Amino acid sequence: MSKHDCLEPISGQVKLARIDTRETHGMTQEEAEAHYLVLQARLKKLQERFYAANSHALLLLLQGMDTSGKDGTIKKVVDAVDPQGVHLASFKAPTAEELAHDFLWRIHQQVPAKGQIGIFNRSHYEDVLIVRVRSFVPENIWRRRYEQINNFEKNLADTGTIIIKVMLHISKAEQKARLEARLADPEKRWKFNPGDLKEREKWDDYQEAYEAALEKCSHPHAPWYVIPADRKWYRNWAITQLLVNALEKLNPKFPQIDHGTVVIPD
Repeated sequence: MSKHDCLEPISGQVKLARIDTRETHGMTQEEAEAHYLVLQARLKKLQERFYAANSHALLLLLQGMDTSGKDGTIKKVVDAVDPQGVHLASFKAPTAEELAHDFLWRIHQQVPAKGQIGIFNRSHYEDVLIVRVRSFVPENIWRRRYEQINNFEKNLADTGTIIIKVMLHISKAEQKARLEARLADPEKRWKFNPGDLKEREKWDDYQEAYEAALEKCSHPHAPWYVIPADRKWYRNWAITQLLVNALEKLNPKFPQIDHGTVVIPD
């Protein structure tokens, strides 16, 4: 199996319990970390061309259970590229102003501009995940949102945004270990939120909600990828590879500009 074969988008029915959260497709940590460094260098060069071409936007959307590694992933991605070409948006509980609009209003404002790599830490999918699990709106409302999300993403894709959606897939046991590690580390204890335990009680409900979102909203123009995330080194390699794949497919070029004869004055 080649390195690319394991990064297939979701298609059809999804059963997360059947996807091993520790899967590495035969890669060792040493191999993944060595190749990750190569990918970082490649991504940096591709991003420079992407930024200069200014013809498309790229959106990396990250979802996952608490402690699945969204923040860690963002650090690794930003480390590899020029931050001037990155737009980061983190979506927490909506404000009163945001709730006064449709659920996509706050999302659309954060969509990256052409030449930018946008990274969403959580996203509009919260409105078919926590909103569904916690019954924040009636079922007839959240069920309509799958189609609304699909239409929204199709519009983005049709107007030049490359969309990569990633679910960071961790096990319940790994989440427990990471929560315990936060509590044990004085420098990370501040990240522990007692509210995470309430969400953990709904683990099975969240898995069901994720499966529905993955099945209903993975399309060629906006594919979903489930990335096994118990092993951080594999997660870092996989997501960087997805970004490199997308930019290599686009193959952005530096603009060819003829300035004529230019004399730089003394």
